[in-house]
Parts: sequence; C-alpha cells; structure tokens
Amino acid sequence: MTAFPPPKMGEPYLLTPGPLTTAYEVKQAMLKDWGSWDDDFRAMTRDLRRRLLDMLGDGASEFDCVPMQGSGSFCVEAMLGSFVPRDGKVLVLANGAYGLRAATTLDYLGRAKHLLDKGDYLPPRGAEVAEILAADPAITHVLAIHCETSSGILNPIEEISEATYAAGRKLLIDSMSAFGALPLEPGKIRYEAFVSSANKCIEGVPGFGFVIARKSAIEAAKGNSHSLSLDVHAQWATMEKTGQWRFTPPTHVVAAFLEALKIHAAEGGVPARGARYARNRDVMVEGMRGLGFETLLADRWLSPIIVTFFCPADPKFHFPTFYDLMKAKGFIIYPGKLTVVDSFRVGCIGRIDEHVMTRVVDAARDALAEMGVDDAAPPAAALEERKKLAA
Repeated sequence: MTAFPPPKMGEPYLLTPGPLTTAYEVKQAMLKDWGSWDDDFRAMTRDLRRRLLDMLGDGASEFDCVPMQGSGSFCVEAMLGSFVPRDGKVLVLANGAYGLRAATTLDYLGRAKHLLDKGDYLPPRGAEVAEILAADPAITHVLAIHCETSSGILNPIEEISEATYAAGRKLLIDSMSAFGALPLEPGKIRYEAFVSSANKCIEGVPGFGFVIARKSAIEAAKGNSHSLSLDVHAQWATMEKTGQWRFTPPTHVVAAFLEALKIHAAEGGVPARGARYARNRDVMVEGMRGLGFETLLADRWLSPIIVTFFCPADPKFHFPTFYDLMKAKGFIIYPGKLTVVDSFRVGCIGRIDEHVMTRVVDAARDALAEMGVDDAAPPAAALEERKKLAA
C-alpha cells in the first residue's frame, strides 16, 4: 500500500517534472490570505530563505537566497542578466531544450555566447569545456543544466565545475529540476550561482523560483541587469533592507512552499528525497523494460527526476491514445521533447513512491493491451540513431 495516496478520489498523479503531485498539507497551506507587507509574511520570506540556504551544507555562509516571482525560465533569465556583465560571454552547455532555451535567452539579452550542443543522448564533459575555454579567452562564464528534463539526462556538474575554475572562469547552474533531491554543496562543487523553482523537487506549487548565489557575486551584479523586474541585485537589496519583495509576491505559493520545506526536512532532506526518487526510477524503469520499452539513455546517465522512453515501433501504438488511457487509469505522463525520434517521458518526482510506480507499469501494460500492441520495442532506426550518436 502506497504511503502517498492521491490527495482526493479521482485526482491523477502528475508524472511530470513539475508541476507535480503535492501533499495535502501543501495545498491546505494556501487556504489563508496573507498581506504582502505584513510582518508575518516578511517572517515567512526570511524563513524560506534561511531554510533553502541550510540545504547547502558546508560553505553556505558565503551565499544568499533571492526569491524571484515567475516560473523557472524567469529565474534563468534573471541569473544570466544579472551575473553576466553586458560585455561578458557565456559558454552554454546544451543537451536538450533547456540549454537551447538559455542560449536563446542570451540572444534576447544581447550577451555573447558560445553554444556547445551535444544533442539528446550525451552530456557535456569536462575535457570539452576545458578545450573550448582554452581556445576562447573572451568567455567569462559557463552555464550548465544540472538535469536536462527534455531527455532526463543527469549532467556531470562536478567535472564541469573543475574545468571551469581551472580555466579561471565562473560557473552558473540551472538546477531547476534537481535541487532538493541532488546535492549542490558549495564545499564540494564550486559555482557562483544556481537557480531552482518552487514546484520541483521540494514539491511546492508553481509561482516563484529562487536564485542562490555567492554574496560577492550578488554585490558585483549591481547595474548589470537589462530588466527592472528580473534584477537579482535589486530584489536582494530590497529584501535585505525591508524584508519585502519589490513587487507583489505570490503569497499563497510562499505559504505552500514553506509547508513543503518542512515536509522535505522531516523526510530526511536532500539525501532521503533523492533516494526515494531514485527508487521510483529504478522500479519504474525495470518494469517498463519488462514490457519491452527502451530508455533513450544509458543507465549511467539516467537521472532520478524523469525518464524518456522511445515510442514502440508497433503501428498500433498511438501516443495520444496511450496518454488518454494512462490518464484514465490515474497517471498523467509527459510527451517527448526530442527532435530525432518519437518518445514520451515519465516523471519520478513528487509525492509518490515505488508502490505508485509499480501501478504505473501495470497501467502501461493494460494500456498496451487495450491498444492491441503486442511488443513495446522501439524502431530499430531509433536504436541505431542512439548507438551512432553515443559512439
């Protein structure tokens, strides 16, 4: 019997990389109204910032936390626009949609960039970063995606960091779908700043993200930003002086997030949250492979956040129908985001455990049977493409 039942009868599990299934207590926290200038809400903001910094471990005293209204992409733009000087240049490490989105963001910001696009199958490696940085002294910053959820790949942040700082450059991290479940301890991995979001591994609801950065980097960011509302330094300076957000905060979302942070701590923090997600992945992947499905990625690059599967070659398989059948059985999955092959994704995060993932596999088996699909194996061409690109 699962320890994480659906919040109410008939509500499906969200097997997506956020928004995701949340605890009843998180939803319940949004039933009260808060005044954005009131001392009680200012205390909530202080508590939120402190709790997030406490998750960093050794080295946290050199950092501060700046919540920012909006979705994760707002925070990525805020980080790039605030910490990259207008005459700076960014090496963008992309192996999916979110690295490419960051590169597009830099184009909008008028910041120079060098794009390393690894495609869908492989991570950027430290040796590649070192080679590019050695060849281009104009590069000031490196941007890495911690977990690229368009494929589910977990990127090697440690070796990327080592290569970046060995070359005297600075690392910025999009840890949108990883922070809270995968460690980012500044005592072990060097970086200037990273961003994440309320509705990911801490299991809150959408509405704001946060920038966690070295205090020295925040102070040096004054005057860099292209934007009034996305200026990390200005937001930080106002919070330090008044305890308030500069513009209307998502008060109910903050209240829900504080409840999610308490649940996160009670579970055992980052190690326990990451272990549950990894178990979710392992149970689900083993079961789906037992049905004939094949993962896009080799095991060593599979993240505990979300897994991409090839669509079956059987002509009777139709993803929209499969999606609807899975939803009717209580599970909302995610379409694929690859350009080369047809795929779909199954998230491992949220208020779910391995027992839920066993039911996901059962639902997939039943859906295939209802569609008349006897074999979930992918097209041979997809496996050949993976083999070729991974060589």
